[in-house]
Amino acid sequence: MANINHLQTEKKSRFRLLQDFRDHKVLWLMFLPIILFFVVFSYIPMVGIYLAFTRFDFNLGFFQSPFVGLKNFEYLFKSGILLSLVRNTILYNLAFLFLGNLFQLACAVFLSDLKNRAFVKTSQSIIFLPYFISMVLVGLFAYNLFNIDNGFVNTALSALGLSKYNFYNSPQAWPPIIVAVNVWKGLGYGSIVYLSAITTIDSQFYEAARIDGATKWQQIRYVTLPILKPTIALLLMFSLGGILKGQFELFYQLVGTNGLLYSTTDIIDTYVYRSLTVNFDVGMGSAAGVFQSVFGFILIVVVNTIVKHKNEEYALF
Repeated sequence: MANINHLQTEKKSRFRLLQDFRDHKVLWLMFLPIILFFVVFSYIPMVGIYLAFTRFDFNLGFFQSPFVGLKNFEYLFKSGILLSLVRNTILYNLAFLFLGNLFQLACAVFLSDLKNRAFVKTSQSIIFLPYFISMVLVGLFAYNLFNIDNGFVNTALSALGLSKYNFYNSPQAWPPIIVAVNVWKGLGYGSIVYLSAITTIDSQFYEAARIDGATKWQQIRYVTLPILKPTIALLLMFSLGGILKGQFELFYQLVGTNGLLYSTTDIIDTYVYRSLTVNFDVGMGSAAGVFQSVFGFILIVVVNTIVKHKNEEYALF
């Protein structure tokens, strides 16, 4: 009897799906490119996870390469490479996350308070412009600023009678530079997201606060920020899901393959790239990539569970 009911339920579900497809053919066809995108670029490449458990040999190919089990992961953990990569990746992403959102929110609040609409639109365009600048150009700008021979910074130091500073031999100099470039690049896009949320706030809240004698800072603290809390929480949750996903193009274009700077600038993504293109160690690079994906998935599930327990409204799922 239970099997009959189960079959009937499945039949009804299929019928509803077919009926829905007939009723919304255009919407399904519009959705088809998205499905194909994820199948081609997200699901089919998952077959490559197998490489993380092999000692890949180009002569033997995908399936004939020796299977080594967890030896690639064991090497990454025991050598200390993975610990350094994870530390750098997480610390950079935390800096990007909190400083980026802080500056974006501050910029959005500032712009929302300005009365000159023409000035606001012009400011938005100028702030948004870096988002569209290629990382290749950003790397070129950085080199022209910091190279020791004729970079702007060292030229200015020489003009002031000070000794030159070799940025490309100094690992400690690059964390603040990389964080500053990331914040600068994302400021415009992030501030527009927050500004859109601010514009939906009912002006009556601010009028009531002004009548009660609230200062501008108090209006921001007790009206704007509490109402933006769900938006802030949602953006932070999305960002936490990629806490181990580094911005490869940012690090590669600024630092390149300068081994002197790896102690403070090497992240999982740049290590995977070097493993595949410089060292040709496909198994080790795949193992690092698999660890990155699995750890990120576990982290977002754990954080989402905690957030859902505290306040279900702010959870992703």
